[in-house]
Amino acid sequence: MDLWEVYDDCESGRRFYVHSISKERTWKPPRSVPPKKDDKLISQLETSFEKLISTPKSTGAVQMRIKSANLQSDRLSQSKSMVLESSGEVPKPISRHRRNHSQHCIPDKIIVNDKLISKNKEGLLNKTKITEKGKKLRKNWTTSYVVLSDHQLEFYKEHKESVSNSKSGIKSEWIDLSGAKIEWAKEKSSRKNVFQITTLSGNEFLLQSDEDFAVLDWFRTIKNTIDSLGSEQRFSALGINIPKCSSTELLHVGPEVKDQKSEQRKSMLFKLNYSASDTCDRNRVRTRLKKFISRRPSLKTLQEKGLIKDQVFGCHLETLCKRENTTVPHFVKLCIEAVEKRGLDTDGVYRVSGNLSTIQKLRFVVNQEEKLNLDDSQWEDIHVVTGALKMFFRELPDRLFPYCFFEQFVEAIKVQDNDERVKAMRILVKMLPPSNHDTIKALFEHLRKIIINAPVNLMSTQSLGIVFGPTLLGPKTDSGNMAVCMVYQNQIVELMLMEFERIFV
Repeated sequence: MDLWEVYDDCESGRRFYVHSISKERTWKPPRSVPPKKDDKLISQLETSFEKLISTPKSTGAVQMRIKSANLQSDRLSQSKSMVLESSGEVPKPISRHRRNHSQHCIPDKIIVNDKLISKNKEGLLNKTKITEKGKKLRKNWTTSYVVLSDHQLEFYKEHKESVSNSKSGIKSEWIDLSGAKIEWAKEKSSRKNVFQITTLSGNEFLLQSDEDFAVLDWFRTIKNTIDSLGSEQRFSALGINIPKCSSTELLHVGPEVKDQKSEQRKSMLFKLNYSASDTCDRNRVRTRLKKFISRRPSLKTLQEKGLIKDQVFGCHLETLCKRENTTVPHFVKLCIEAVEKRGLDTDGVYRVSGNLSTIQKLRFVVNQEEKLNLDDSQWEDIHVVTGALKMFFRELPDRLFPYCFFEQFVEAIKVQDNDERVKAMRILVKMLPPSNHDTIKALFEHLRKIIINAPVNLMSTQSLGIVFGPTLLGPKTDSGNMAVCMVYQNQIVELMLMEFERIFV
């Protein structure tokens, strides 16, 4: 009877047939080989074996597609023809064509303790270990004879040593490829053709060879081995056992296997149903969140109800005063009292900057509406208190001297006659909102006490004008001539300090 060997070309996806005796090659299925459908492969094998077992006198050929689990990088997958004779004789192995041996990566065989073990690939590579359990090591390149087996990569000094160690059962240096990662590592070495293997235990190895094609072949083979080990682990996690069968094994499909398959299908259906219900729950939660966001009240509504309160720093002065039921913010009063109590004779008060981190800490305490005690030891540096007070005025959404009044104050300071200039300033100050007017009055009254102690603290009227001019007033948009604008700012502050009693009548 004619015997045909079946091959699948993985690149083109086509199947061709080779006669085992005449070596004739054809793309069309011969009459003795029925066309095979992948989705009905198992059922056809079951039917064929049941007929062979139930009819002992019959003879026939059964086509079995045997694909080695260890050869994931093969370009072709081969099917082995097996003949079952009525006489019970074991069929002789079919000799393979030499061309088939060149196309298939058939592994070599070695004997270890009277057992046949396959090796996927072997050859010379340069190796170095750069990390061991997360600890970096110094590179030490050595040439090793590398042997790739089913799940590990072994290193020997030379080829003879690998054979002798295998026969004696001595373990060499090896890498477990289960769960490992492989990637190109050009930036980790000045050598060319370097790739890295990282194991689950945290060890990292660099492998290299000057031969481009050899390194590429090694990289693909090791990667395919790692991928195959990963797929086996995923199937085992799902409860699916994939047996590894050699090319001379007979496939036996019995009732136990059928029951196992049915249980596996039920478990898969249960997981699919679970994932569908999980997706439905996620969509329900997402819909509820959208409704909640669309119905949530605005920030203004929450502020009106008192659920969200404005902070002290950065809050509008009028809003803050209304909330505290006063015309001068409570924080400003506390800072003025602290400076007058222990800072009037401090050198450079208001000019020297305090520690910024401590100032920010003080700002956080004030914003959280915690009980503030500026006599506490953490605020003992008076420059921290003065720095926080200046920051409060700088962060006002509208300046202490409102933006809309800035041009009018500049025109008033330009008046040549001093009496007319003071009169214009007095009129403008009275036009300010109550909270701005009272806060300016309290601040400048405090600054006049600083000037009185100028011989000790070295803070003159000009010094305070330079410090507080840009802080208290300015234009809403930069006009471009900042130097001239700064001169006017300083002069306005100096005039209000010198003529305080005439302006605030």
